[in-house]
Amino acid sequence: MGQQILLLIQVLFPVAAGCLLFALPFKEKQVLRTAYITAVLLLGGIIAGVGAFANTTSVELFCVTPEIRLIFCNDGLSKLFCVLVSAVWLLVGIYSFQYFQEAEKKEIFYGFYLITLGVLQGVGMAGNLVTFYLFYEWMTLMTVPFVLHTRTNGAMRAARKYLFYSVTGASMVLAGIFLLAGNAEGLRFGAGALNPTVKEWQVLAAAVLLILGFGTKAGMFPMHGWLPTAHPAAPAPASAVLSGVITKAGVLGIIRSVYYLIGTEFLAGTFVQTLFLSLALFTVVMGSMLAYKEKVLKKRLAYSTVSQVSYVLFGLALMTPAGFAAALLHIVAHSVIKCALFMFAGTVIYETGEDRVEDLRGFGKQMPITFLCFTFASLALVGIPPTSGFVSKWYLATGALDAPVGIFSYLGPAVLLVSALLTAGYLFMIAADGFFPGKDYVEREPKAREDMPVMLVPLAVFSAVSVLLGMFSAPLYDFVTKLGTEILRL
Repeated sequence: MGQQILLLIQVLFPVAAGCLLFALPFKEKQVLRTAYITAVLLLGGIIAGVGAFANTTSVELFCVTPEIRLIFCNDGLSKLFCVLVSAVWLLVGIYSFQYFQEAEKKEIFYGFYLITLGVLQGVGMAGNLVTFYLFYEWMTLMTVPFVLHTRTNGAMRAARKYLFYSVTGASMVLAGIFLLAGNAEGLRFGAGALNPTVKEWQVLAAAVLLILGFGTKAGMFPMHGWLPTAHPAAPAPASAVLSGVITKAGVLGIIRSVYYLIGTEFLAGTFVQTLFLSLALFTVVMGSMLAYKEKVLKKRLAYSTVSQVSYVLFGLALMTPAGFAAALLHIVAHSVIKCALFMFAGTVIYETGEDRVEDLRGFGKQMPITFLCFTFASLALVGIPPTSGFVSKWYLATGALDAPVGIFSYLGPAVLLVSALLTAGYLFMIAADGFFPGKDYVEREPKAREDMPVMLVPLAVFSAVSVLLGMFSAPLYDFVTKLGTEILRL
């Protein structure tokens, strides 16, 4: 009973703390507000860490009908997601303290920030599709203020676009739930969830709707348009969590639907798998090419997220243990790397006011630590050994070569290689121009400063972890491989 209560606290504590922040008189007491938020994030991370060692498998809160139940689970996938979210939320939160030092209406951002942490814990621990959908929709509503934060006309337009895409994707998910309701008892996540007498066309149609619907949040073509609009409008801390975590909620929805509810044995070899593989690979190439051409820094990183998250989707579309494990590895790697890259963007924009790639020339000499962190994170995203990106992409490529997916076994690694080359092109040139601006470069005044430890420390931690996760990847690889083996029964 105590462990079951712990799972509920894991969700409810950050939500309650966020709601309380709106009422507390912290407007003129910045130190107290910072201490309160830090304490909540730390305690929330501790609770998530303790929950990762809990043996409780599920908690059923209430049942309206056999299909409509609110259920939490605490399996390996939920533990991985919840711990990742808590770690990212803590470091990005610390980074944001200096970033928002002179900003107005900070309480609104931080209130929704803490609430979203609790909601994401609910997304991670959802034990059936109805519970997942409830928290997934709540997550969308709680993150709209992230995009809307500056309240400029551009931010208003971006928020509307983000909400439109999100609601459209969620509507497809809801339609998929309706089709599955009569084919899976209670819509519970777990092997063998489908009824013996399923209507095949309904399940296949539901699978397409769920993949496209959840793929909206993951930035998969053709529902990727919100990312390059929302990121330039949102403040850097919001961009970091939108790219590093919120997109992974869409990925988690696909994992739960394809692997834990419908089952890969039902979908493998069907047109659904072919469509999934095709959209994932097309998005990888499209996102990389658009990022290569883009001149606005945060928009370039947004297109990069479109491409890189579809690496994960490609691994999932293989529907093999190796593909599943590689996809989870890239979820962790990309979350860490992309948080570092958006923190870099935020730091540079905060100090220099420049947001275009060509205007960053020479700043590497004035901000060497910031640009060095960017360089390490870029090496990881490209997939240079021994970084985390190299490890995850290695297993994605080898997993594809061993998968029984016909031409996609060879097309996949080829596409990943082309995308890696494009990624090197649109990231390495920023680092090169930053450190080596050329003989004709004239140093600008005033010089950019690098006296921002509250921003630099989290950035350095994410950059270091993006490398160290590759050098010491064995424990994580063993964990995700075990998950893949268990759910696929192989």
